[in-house]
Amino acid sequence: MTTFKASDLRETTFKAPDLRETTFKAPDLRDPPPTSRGRRAWVWRFGLADLLGPLGILSVVAVVCLWVRFPGVNTLWSERGWGALGLLAGLVAADLMVLQVILLARIPWVERAWGHDVLTRRHRWIGFTSFWLMLVHVATFAYEYIARDPSGVASALWALFVTDPWMLLATTGALLLIMVVVTSVRAARRRLRYESWHLMHLYSYLGIALTFPHMIELGPNFHEAWAKSYWWVMYGLAFTLTLVYRVGTPIWRSAYHRLRVHSVTEEAPGAATITLTGHRLDRLKTQSGQFFVWRFLDGPGWTRGNPYSLSAAPTDDRLRLTIKGAGDGSARHLRLAPGTRALIEGPYGTLTARGRRHPHMLMIAAGIGITPLRAILEDAPYEPGEATLLYRYSADEHAVLLDEVRELARARGIRVHLLPGPRQDQTSWLPAGSPHTDDAAALHDLVPQLAVSDVYACGPTPWLRAVTRACRTAGVHRDDLHTEVFAW
Repeated sequence: MTTFKASDLRETTFKAPDLRETTFKAPDLRDPPPTSRGRRAWVWRFGLADLLGPLGILSVVAVVCLWVRFPGVNTLWSERGWGALGLLAGLVAADLMVLQVILLARIPWVERAWGHDVLTRRHRWIGFTSFWLMLVHVATFAYEYIARDPSGVASALWALFVTDPWMLLATTGALLLIMVVVTSVRAARRRLRYESWHLMHLYSYLGIALTFPHMIELGPNFHEAWAKSYWWVMYGLAFTLTLVYRVGTPIWRSAYHRLRVHSVTEEAPGAATITLTGHRLDRLKTQSGQFFVWRFLDGPGWTRGNPYSLSAAPTDDRLRLTIKGAGDGSARHLRLAPGTRALIEGPYGTLTARGRRHPHMLMIAAGIGITPLRAILEDAPYEPGEATLLYRYSADEHAVLLDEVRELARARGIRVHLLPGPRQDQTSWLPAGSPHTDDAAALHDLVPQLAVSDVYACGPTPWLRAVTRACRTAGVHRDDLHTEVFAW
């Protein structure tokens, strides 16, 4: 165990007089870029993407209006009141299911505008809300069936879940969705391999598809053609977007760019850097700090993708990633042979220098979270003394890419603070033994320019929560805080 001492806090400031000067101008996000092409990009990125929230709310309102028309609010106080309530819950649940599929359909301009982390959080919130509404839908209809014939509970439930038209498909779909939600709970995810969780999560698409026929054929809300058309359009849109962006686009990019493993270099125990070469990689428009979902054609298990960030600035013919063996897939990738083909989805993520508002940059990394920040530090525009890196790791042997960080610091004038050792506690981002007792005060002490800095942070979820809390307490504006969680 490494104990942190005040003398262990090493700040190295380098001057690089031969470094080409770069003048940084903070982008004004309030005004669109001057060119017509830039204006179109701005409209897609900040205009239409911002409409997705209101459009999603509008779709729920439309579903409620559909229910008000058939069967109507008055039925709540009739003998079929439980069924009417269950119908409303089922319709809203179905609409939310479609919305969460659209959110994670990997639509490029939506990913760029909102960021993968934000989309994932909203996907989870919508997914759990839809799940509970689905359970209300099932429970209320079960109660109504039993109320019709209290003496035949078993036969009523058998009819509801099995023998009624299309209900066996709906029951199967509901069970698949329940399995997906249960395995998505944080406690369950901690006990599952990423590869197993990812495979089970794909069954949600099948579950949603299996519940669709009973809605169209049995629901009283579909007597009119326009009502059926609404649902066909919603489901068709989700299916098309998923097919295009999650299947078609990755297949085309993988075939065109022809990525292959060039070399695998061990960086630390259980960590390695993988360099890949390919054709016309500039057309991917990849930025430092972004990540891809990778599939390596190295044998069984290749179908399950793993998200890895780039650990070096992308070039026209080369991409590089540094990974830590945590699950079966990542451990296998440490042993990849040169020449192995790679399939990609992406690039994804908004942890890039594109959204900077200040000349100063503060990078805060924990463990393998150094990888995207190291890439940003390599090619982002800044002058010597305008970038600071706080790098925390549990032990010296886990300090991945530390030699490269030092080399970059010498070449570009980066101030580096190394923070070795275990965390103080679960509420702090600082290492044990730190002379600082306040997380926010530590930031001000280590980074005097904090108020005029863009802050980039990457690491595991609990640690990143502590960093975010400290930054906001220290006065960092939320628009100046860019984070990415290294978790699933």
